[in-house]
Amino acid sequence: MNHIEFIPRKLKEKFPSVDFEASDYKGELTIKFDKKFIVDVCRFLQSDSELEFKLCPDITAIDWAVRKNRFTVVYNIFSLKNNFRLRLKCDVDESDCSINSVVSVWQSANWQERETFDMYGINFKNHPDLRRMYMPEEFEYHPLRKDFPLMGIPDSMPLPKK
Repeated sequence: MNHIEFIPRKLKEKFPSVDFEASDYKGELTIKFDKKFIVDVCRFLQSDSELEFKLCPDITAIDWAVRKNRFTVVYNIFSLKNNFRLRLKCDVDESDCSINSVVSVWQSANWQERETFDMYGINFKNHPDLRRMYMPEEFEYHPLRKDFPLMGIPDSMPLPKK
């Protein structure tokens, strides 16, 4: 089975109103679509008997800094049945810096969404426990954003005592 052709075709059959943008680079398939469909698309990819993307080993984001949709949330998912990795991408505008949580589809998304929230400030709606992982709750910045200074912000956080 040629997954690079099969998966986009199957998604288009299931979700005819969704505009999927598929790209292939060296046998790695990436599918980009509107963020409002993230839970439905992920649930389908996870539960479909021919696909069975049962693992979500990674969720992260890209800060483009100067684009209209400043952030892109990236989901790397894997099908053990087909030994195939798929990358999903959804743009997130800075004015509404949020996307629905996929924890209801993959429990492993819990920590990955928290990490992305902590480092980029992207809010995952309906997440069961969205709080910071690395930075203190009162820290008002997000260190992986492009506008965060490389050397940090002086006096933004107390340093540990020697």
